Amino acid sequence: MHMKLTNKLGDILEESRPNLAPFESLYRHIHSNPELSFCEEETSTIAAEHLRELGFEVHTHIGGYGVAGVLRNGDGPTVLLRADMDALPVEEKTGLSYASTKTAKNKDGVEVAVMHACGHDTHVVSLMASASLLHKAREHWSGTLICIFQPAEELVSGARAMLDDGLYEKIPHPDVVLAQHVMPMKAGTVGVISGRLLTAADSFNVRIFGKGGHGSAPEVCIDPVVTGASIIMKLQTIVGRQVPPGKLAVVTCGYIQAGHAGNVIPDTLDLKLDVRTCEESIRERVVTSVKRIIRAECESAGCEREPQIDHVSSTPATINDDATVQALRETFGSYFQDRLVETGPANASEDFSLLARAVNAPYVMWTYGGVDPQTWDDAVKNGTVKKLPSNHSPYFAPVIEPTLQTAVDAMSLGALTFLKRN
Repeated sequence: MHMKLTNKLGDILEESRPNLAPFESLYRHIHSNPELSFCEEETSTIAAEHLRELGFEVHTHIGGYGVAGVLRNGDGPTVLLRADMDALPVEEKTGLSYASTKTAKNKDGVEVAVMHACGHDTHVVSLMASASLLHKAREHWSGTLICIFQPAEELVSGARAMLDDGLYEKIPHPDVVLAQHVMPMKAGTVGVISGRLLTAADSFNVRIFGKGGHGSAPEVCIDPVVTGASIIMKLQTIVGRQVPPGKLAVVTCGYIQAGHAGNVIPDTLDLKLDVRTCEESIRERVVTSVKRIIRAECESAGCEREPQIDHVSSTPATINDDATVQALRETFGSYFQDRLVETGPANASEDFSLLARAVNAPYVMWTYGGVDPQTWDDAVKNGTVKKLPSNHSPYFAPVIEPTLQTAVDAMSLGALTFLKRN
């Protein structure tokens, strides 16, 4: 019975999978035309039009450029599939014929290079192709299929924006929520793990208020640059001294900006901080320590104003539901066989889980590979796997095949695992 069931699922994929050539072309187009977070106008239009053509009920402009498509196909569970659409402010250096040369203004009005350095273009196109496959296969299943194209995952704020804009007033509540992410793994492989996949993330924008003046007269100034440098160094003690050994925590200062001239002490200094943790108790401790150190260093420097500490984004850890993972392992294992590989958790973060948490639904995000198989095998042989370009690298370039077909098959199989089978 079990083999028949999974063979049947494999047969459904083979007979219903659309011709992927147009989707491969579309992938090149989206890769060449990346859009920053909350600016995904063209990408969302492409996705929405595709769902409309298939006969989905389509909702657009949810929380910015978010798209939700609903395909009702009789009685049965409601399964939500999610892809994120936004690119990154990274200058592409892949040398691909379809590499991005685009620039765009970021939210601060600064012109930046833009690149799909995290593979969201493969997520979008594979979900579009999966929607086609599942639509064609609808005699084999019943239930409700929801396809979400989400903005602004890179700011970990797009899922929250969609929820705040009434997502679940527009679409049914899902019984299970699924997503996938391309990673520096061998193309053609898929990995799914139970429990923690990704960390919680907290971002802070900080402004230190000093007192500016001539660089030659520091005694009549309060130098925010020295204070900022002191804060950055002190923050690095949190992980080593306040987090138990063996517990995961990362504190990063990725942005520091102050002044315009070497001989002028500026009035203010701006920092942008990034915190990653897994456990809620560790997260609370680290966040509290970050704020305490910033305030204490400012007081120590004699700053006359309290620092401004804005907690600009926060997303919980991605904790895959065990029962849902076991069901996926069964169908994925039978279909992908030795291409279902062992993977571990990552220190990156995602806001996808909020779409499930909002309605208390179980959720799983799995990963699939994008590294050319020969390149991967050579790297394994030479012990250089860690040197392969990873997500957010200017050299990140998933091979189109077998990456795309693997993603389409995995997403479709994921949905069919939970929809009612006819």
